[in-house]
Amino acid sequence: MPNYLKLTLSVIICLLAGIGGAVFTQDSLGWYFTLHKPLLRPPNWLFSPVWIVLYISMGISFYLIWKKGFSHRDARYAFVIFIVQLILNASWSIVFFGGRSIFGGLLVIFILWLLIFLTIFAFYRINTAAAYILIPYFIWVSYASILNFSIWRLN
Repeated sequence: MPNYLKLTLSVIICLLAGIGGAVFTQDSLGWYFTLHKPLLRPPNWLFSPVWIVLYISMGISFYLIWKKGFSHRDARYAFVIFIVQLILNASWSIVFFGGRSIFGGLLVIFILWLLIFLTIFAFYRINTAAAYILIPYFIWVSYASILNFSIWRLN
């Protein structure tokens, strides 16, 4: 498969995960607006552009690993851990918004945070740029974890 197609598919796969989660978010915004939220919460309009940039960067990072191929055990592990964290990423919206479960969202985001860390480590062993590209994602999910915890405590 040509590299340009791998790059395109990598970005599309990540964006689709975001779109999947957004469906559950949109349907539960009324519920979300009734919750007590911490002062450190960013404005609502900021979430979409940040996530779009993060999903695109995740796709680019994944592409750099895919480009190397999956013949080596480390690359296969990196692929699996990336896909699992991507599924958990979409699952957070399903649990938090769709299931209206703040604590369930907290559990999912904690596991997601750990898997992102493992993904960065796995990617680093194959391509350092792919690992570094994921650092803003790790930071944002760290911040989102604090927000999720704060919302749980306030409600």
